[in-house]
Amino acid sequence: MHKREYLAGLILPRLEAEKQKMKEEFTVKGRINTCFIDNLLPENIARDIYNAFPTPEEMAIHKSLRENKRIAAQMDLYNPLLEEIVYAFQDERIVKIVEEITGIKQMTPDEHLYAGGISLMAKGNFLNPHLDNSHDNDRENYRVLNLLYYVTPDWKLENGGNLELWDHGVKNEQRTILSKFNRLVLMVTNKSSYHSVSKVVADGKRCCVSNYYFSKIPAESSEYFHVTSFYGRPEEPVKDLVLRADALLRNCIRKITGKRIIETKHIYKKDK
Repeated sequence: MHKREYLAGLILPRLEAEKQKMKEEFTVKGRINTCFIDNLLPENIARDIYNAFPTPEEMAIHKSLRENKRIAAQMDLYNPLLEEIVYAFQDERIVKIVEEITGIKQMTPDEHLYAGGISLMAKGNFLNPHLDNSHDNDRENYRVLNLLYYVTPDWKLENGGNLELWDHGVKNEQRTILSKFNRLVLMVTNKSSYHSVSKVVADGKRCCVSNYYFSKIPAESSEYFHVTSFYGRPEEPVKDLVLRADALLRNCIRKITGKRIIETKHIYKKDK
């Protein structure tokens, strides 16, 4: 079984080879800071990671007006390869080169996988436009970068389940990044990084390995705070009103009390 140090050692030269190109793409002005790299790992290893994914029924379901997806962070419940690839992205060599690519300073990975781990989307699953929670679970560090590694072979744009970036807000047209097999996407998370996942309309499962990096320094010129805030798509005006009211209420409660309305269960509890 491939260990995290070995996997990180394979990822590193790919990032080094594409570093300048990725840096230029990430810093394009007038849009959410994003870049991606294809063929991240040898194809056989990427396929092994996909084949290691659990069934949807073995993962937690998040289903509401906001989203419909399967997620997991308690990595010791699943094929060990999944834990190894998740933590390969937390190798200090990978963090360092990602800092060089993005220009985001003093980043640290999250060993407890708050909102990270693995996710799976099958037919009918979706994720509405939203802003990620601005901080970690204890509100000590800013969440500044999202790393998404897609591993479903032969995934096509028309299948849905693709990353959508709402560069000019959720009332305007989105930019789509295909959830292509063996592709790693880097995306800034700040107070304007509205993103979503289009509804899956095909059979099969879109599988993703997720990590977040955090920093004491915000990914903006000034400090800010917000809970995870969802919005309706342009064709969902009523849903948009409901979701905005929900986000406003939760944001107010969190600012006043400092506590979440519902404590998150999406954390890797290492003592299990």
